[in-house]
Amino acid sequence: MSRYDPSAFPPFAVTVDLVVLTVRDHALCALMVRRGEPPFQGFWALPGGFVRPDEGLIEAAARELAEETGLRTHGAVGQEPGEGAHLEQLATYGDPQRDPRMRVVSVAHLALAPDLPTPRPGGDVRSARWAPVEELLGRGKDDGLLLAFDHTRILADGVERARSKIEYSALATAFCPAEFTVGELRQVYESVWGVSLDPRNFHRKVTGTPGFLVPAGGTTTRQGGRPAQLFRAGDATVLNPPMLRPDA
Repeated sequence: MSRYDPSAFPPFAVTVDLVVLTVRDHALCALMVRRGEPPFQGFWALPGGFVRPDEGLIEAAARELAEETGLRTHGAVGQEPGEGAHLEQLATYGDPQRDPRMRVVSVAHLALAPDLPTPRPGGDVRSARWAPVEELLGRGKDDGLLLAFDHTRILADGVERARSKIEYSALATAFCPAEFTVGELRQVYESVWGVSLDPRNFHRKVTGTPGFLVPAGGTTTRQGGRPAQLFRAGDATVLNPPMLRPDA
């Protein structure tokens, strides 16, 4: 049996890129960083970085998320049940020309969390901000902002993953605080989908879907008007019937 020779194969690097989405001022927003160094110096990009030799992909994504936002993921050590950001692997991007430095394969991850504070830049990042997805991607094929690397494609894939998953899963509650009203949940759906929903029909659907919401035992007036009942996310992972996305 011949010995394996690693030098016979060209080296390449592995990175993680993060599509971090939240709802701010009734708009779906993504965390963006302005690169302070080449390549694409001065361009807006998704946060991320190289995977370290001693860590796995999800560990690298969780580390980058914590460094960029201060957030820990669901199930992290010391995290209360239901707290933290939702983090899942999105897709892998490996075009040989995607990074001018060398062959770099990126494993993108999608992170969702409630309204987050203004980010603080660090490392090789010049600045950071929450940008409305509509501003970044635009409404037409060539209407958006030019981002670094292939991050426009990665961002678009992450946004569509979020939009489709809240149809058939309880993922929309990841954008909400631990206790929320039906009105606040409806604002999440409206912001992510970019549509207006009928309040009465929405209330009937979400409260009638088994395991989607459970009463939290209190009310709030933080949205103004009459006290609204507070709910928590239930234990359902799949919505039956699903919350079908209307035509925009």
